[in-house]
Amino acid sequence: MKRLLLLGGAILLLAVPAHAAPQAKPGAPAELPAAQSEAAQDDMYAVGFIGPQSDLVEEQAQQTAGEFSAEAFVKGWLSVQHAIGSEVNAVLAFNPDALKIARALDAERKAGKVRGPLHGLSVLIKDNIETLDPVATTAGSLALKDNVTGRDAPLVARLRAAGMVVLGKANLSEWANIRSSRSTSGWSAVGGFTRNPYALDRSPCGSSSGSAAAVAAGLAPAAIGTETDGSITCPAAMNGLVGLKPTVGLVSRTHVVPISHSQDTAGPMTLTVRDAALLLTAMAGSDPADPATQEADARRSDYAAGLSKDALKGVTLAVARFYAGGSPQTDAVFEQALEDLKAQGATLVEVTAFDEDAIGRAEGVVLYTEFKADIAAYLASTDPKKVPARTLADLIAFNAATPAETRWFGQETFEKAQASKGLDDPDYLKARADAKRLAGPEGIDRILKETGAVALVAPTTGPAWTIDPVNGDHYGGSATTLPAVAGYPHLTVPMGQVEGLPVGLSFIGPAWSEARLLSLGYAYEQATLRRKAPEMRETVGP
Repeated sequence: MKRLLLLGGAILLLAVPAHAAPQAKPGAPAELPAAQSEAAQDDMYAVGFIGPQSDLVEEQAQQTAGEFSAEAFVKGWLSVQHAIGSEVNAVLAFNPDALKIARALDAERKAGKVRGPLHGLSVLIKDNIETLDPVATTAGSLALKDNVTGRDAPLVARLRAAGMVVLGKANLSEWANIRSSRSTSGWSAVGGFTRNPYALDRSPCGSSSGSAAAVAAGLAPAAIGTETDGSITCPAAMNGLVGLKPTVGLVSRTHVVPISHSQDTAGPMTLTVRDAALLLTAMAGSDPADPATQEADARRSDYAAGLSKDALKGVTLAVARFYAGGSPQTDAVFEQALEDLKAQGATLVEVTAFDEDAIGRAEGVVLYTEFKADIAAYLASTDPKKVPARTLADLIAFNAATPAETRWFGQETFEKAQASKGLDDPDYLKARADAKRLAGPEGIDRILKETGAVALVAPTTGPAWTIDPVNGDHYGGSATTLPAVAGYPHLTVPMGQVEGLPVGLSFIGPAWSEARLLSLGYAYEQATLRRKAPEMRETVGP
């Protein structure tokens, strides 16, 4: 097994002969090995790349100074993938046009045209988000293995317009973890198991598993994930990253494989809060094809410009104590985080109890009903020659006939969704109204009003559990459901480690409070700097 040598925050790869590098996955450009001599390849593998633990701001500074080009950065990310990518298994496919796009952006820079702070920087896209590149958007399922659409999701188009290079597609929990309640996060029939780079026998959480693991392991500088309930914030926390689930409606969902139009949203997964703010600034905006985004143009702002190291001074935060208790070791780290918040000038108000049971029951009805309708609408937008399945019933039949799909767990959640009665069903309409009311006005909004707080804080989730394809995931608690069901923003920032496994601190706010949450998270991050790079251990312990 190849090892990483960690020096001053940068990763250097121990020598790996070029002929011993893992084979590139389908979609990886042949130009990378062909364009260099064997000696040059050996040098690249031997020293790795300066970028694996550098953030977007640092990379932009290096490109501005002429130290590295966008093309050099793309080659560097590909080199790291060749050297260690198979151990984490986070990347499904590389964009064969990435180097060409990077060269074009370098030419723009040389000509004096710089589009902004993201010009020439790379981003990995979760593989349920369409890109116009010649790679499939599969949601991890063999049913979509030929789904090359040739169209950008508007959020991707916005990132391209900002000057970003789409590096490729990240593995995910298949169908964003909606197929089975006994699923194993990070597994898909297309990509297999993604592993946590902090301990390779541990889960990366999901469903944005590959997006998180890739950034943490240094396979990409930033990634985009999606969340319905926990799918950005859990993997970000368990892989030592910053992750932001925005307000539903701030970022377009067009051309994103759906679960629920009430709860789905895409968001950034990065090494730093500033990087997340930069990506959100580029991604956010109204889309006529997504009615939920009607207010987005009026609500969006320059999130990076609003960051302040003093944002915690004089603010009141509600401590969501009801989210603690899942892991005593995580609780101990959380207590230190609370002391850190107070040291930065925050006043803390304890909230000891909140009953989520009714919210959870209503959420299930909403997700099952909306998935059946929303996935049919998505499938109808695809090419039937490439994607024969047109309905959820077709997908269920495909899975039943394809042993690789159900090798590790079944599709009982698909079957529950198939049994739902449609978007006009009174039970669904009541569940949706109840869920929104209980999580939003009578949940987050009520807590903030009663405590005078601007945001809730909580441990995001516990440390990563061991990968268990036989029994499935075993979560240790999560702070994701309230903001997910309400459609409100949720930011997680690294707050420390438990036996070398990262855990995150959640900042949860009312609708459209991304600027405030990012600034609070930035102030906490800059005061504590809790993130540590992974060491690619085989396991936890001796």
